[in-house]
Amino acid sequence: MDDTHVDRSALSALREVMEEGYPDLLDIFLADSEERLKVLRAADSAARLAETAHSFKGSSSNMGALRLTELCRQLEHEAASLPCAAVQELVGKIDREFANIRPLYEAERKRCSAKI
Repeated sequence: MDDTHVDRSALSALREVMEEGYPDLLDIFLADSEERLKVLRAADSAARLAETAHSFKGSSSNMGALRLTELCRQLEHEAASLPCAAVQELVGKIDREFANIRPLYEAERKRCSAKI
């Protein structure tokens, strides 16, 4: 995974700040992301899409997920103006991006747990 997807320096900074709590932070990010994806897939209004994309954007940004942050930003700002098919396509991109980066966060979690 290259640096266009995950900012490894952001993860390093989080690891330093969170210390023993860092593995828990990773667990929370992974679980919350799954829940947000479920909401995005089932959202029945542009407002719900934008609201969920906004919160997903924030957590992704905090966790250094660069591309995911950008995709969520795009959905947040364009949910009301995009046709339904385009919204579904963008939600699919968000879903695939998370699927691509999830193993990196899981590996980071295992690596950190082994050090504790």
